[in-house]
Amino acid sequence: MIDVHAHFVDEGYTFPEEWDKIQSAGVRRVILAGDNVAHTRIHRDFCKTHAGAFFTAGVHPSVTDGFGKEMIESLKELCKDKKCVAVGEIGLDYHYEDTDKEKQRSAFEGQIALAYEEGLPVQIHSRDACADTLAILKNCERYLKNGILLHCYSYGKENLDSFLRFGAYFSFGGVACFKNAKKVWESVEICPQDRILSETDSPYLSPFRGEKNSPANIPVIVARLAEIRGVEKEALAAQIEENAERLFPKIK
Repeated sequence: MIDVHAHFVDEGYTFPEEWDKIQSAGVRRVILAGDNVAHTRIHRDFCKTHAGAFFTAGVHPSVTDGFGKEMIESLKELCKDKKCVAVGEIGLDYHYEDTDKEKQRSAFEGQIALAYEEGLPVQIHSRDACADTLAILKNCERYLKNGILLHCYSYGKENLDSFLRFGAYFSFGGVACFKNAKKVWESVEICPQDRILSETDSPYLSPFRGEKNSPANIPVIVARLAEIRGVEKEALAAQIEENAERLFPKIK
């Protein structure tokens, strides 16, 4: 099994115990998502000594202050690492009223171009910004040749086709296990089988309310996704791994 989106830096995990727990749960590969340059470097160093650990290089939309040429150059260097599988997590987050939308859009577009230049897919964070995300993807469509992932997809089944037009993949996590997540369930149910992926967004969004999340919870999440889709857990787990290897060929 695979977790295509998790965070380890400054999240209070204890190693090697946590990694042993993840491996014992049958989660063979974990992709650690970058949210700034410093954290991406720490994830890179972790991946050097842990088989099955990979990382993405990127600047999260909520921390784009100071984004510019220097950050792009730092990210470019990180992208060349053999275990860097994507540029991410990048995108838009309009949840807070004081959001500098123009700054976020500029950083998003710049990192999409970087991914194209480095031959990598992009891992997208999009929150309360569906229309603008789609508009940027359309404007940058020529740069999306290596694939895109909508991580922790939450925009509902009505927008699935709009993202599929750009060849998107969709990852689902612990929210699918919540009792009031009908909108997510509907998306899980109709997501094409060759586009669905599993994630935790650890340490956030645990399938067990009030608990810290871990990639070790992927089996619980995959079981719930399989239940929603009406398929066997083992078959879905195998399909997800196949999908992940297609989108992130460097994890093979």
